[in-house]
Amino acid sequence: MADRIRKRTEQREQEWLSPFAARSAESLGRPIPEPHDPVRTCFQRDRDRILHSKAFRRLKHKTQVFIDPQGDHYRTRMTHSLEVAQIARTIGRALCLNEDLIEAIALAHDVGHTPFGHAGESALDESLRALGHGGFRHYEQSLRVVDVIEPLNLSEEVRLGIGGHSKGEKDLSAEDGAITSTLEAAVVRISDRIAYMNHDVDDALRSGMISEVPDELAGLGSRHGERIEAMVMDVIQNSMDEPRIHMSEEMLGQLNWMKFWLFEEVYRRYPVLYPDIGKAQAMVKYLFDHFCTEGLPAGYSGVQGALDYVAGMTDRFAMETFRVLTIPSAFRL
Repeated sequence: MADRIRKRTEQREQEWLSPFAARSAESLGRPIPEPHDPVRTCFQRDRDRILHSKAFRRLKHKTQVFIDPQGDHYRTRMTHSLEVAQIARTIGRALCLNEDLIEAIALAHDVGHTPFGHAGESALDESLRALGHGGFRHYEQSLRVVDVIEPLNLSEEVRLGIGGHSKGEKDLSAEDGAITSTLEAAVVRISDRIAYMNHDVDDALRSGMISEVPDELAGLGSRHGERIEAMVMDVIQNSMDEPRIHMSEEMLGQLNWMKFWLFEEVYRRYPVLYPDIGKAQAMVKYLFDHFCTEGLPAGYSGVQGALDYVAGMTDRFAMETFRVLTIPSAFRL
């Protein structure tokens, strides 16, 4: 009787979801076995754990692209994650996939991101390589956050989705939508790129960094929502009743061209137009170097501890810590 509600939901999944969808009753389980929840499926429980985690709450004070923008409407890591979840759930619902698994992966996919966005990620990557380590990748850190730093004991399907979401600067290809862990993870992977490219264009227009969207993208629509809708509909139409998630060749080409254009006109130009990027990177490097050799809070130690501590900082906490460490107390305002 205690498990009646959860089992009813699991039964609905069996009856309604696509044969290619992940079903919570067939989950691969958790690293540490634990009793089932009487009401929530395992993926619903994972989503709730992520939503209530400290790592997720910190995303509201972490840069997406624009550092300390003069305006309230620029994206942060939290709003980015919410937009990914919304796009991915729309696709997942249309394809009869497991929306709870999709949402859990989407909400957690960036919890390992550094302060100051990609500037902070680049700074930690350079610092680690200088010490002879393998470098920093935010998706690996995201998995470390939910496994070790704030252990949430998530389902294996969610963990695999978190660890496999990122493409970096590489083009998307038809293979990216093939089953690597679950179709739900593939949906988040594509939705992440749809979300960040479109909202980064929107923020770049708001900042005045670009004045218009290039003619090459006119076929996607004249407004932010129209471009997202065009991409989402293309994914749905080309993935319906298929064992993989994919776009048409035409849309895939436009998406990859848009990515190339963003790197050329926004991401690489931003540090040149806004020198504070370099200052933010220097700040992150200083903090990492300091905590590699000086005292860390309880629970952190060594190079890995310094990495975990600095990567977990919000923008404002990083700035405050830097100020305390570098400015004599008598001079602080």
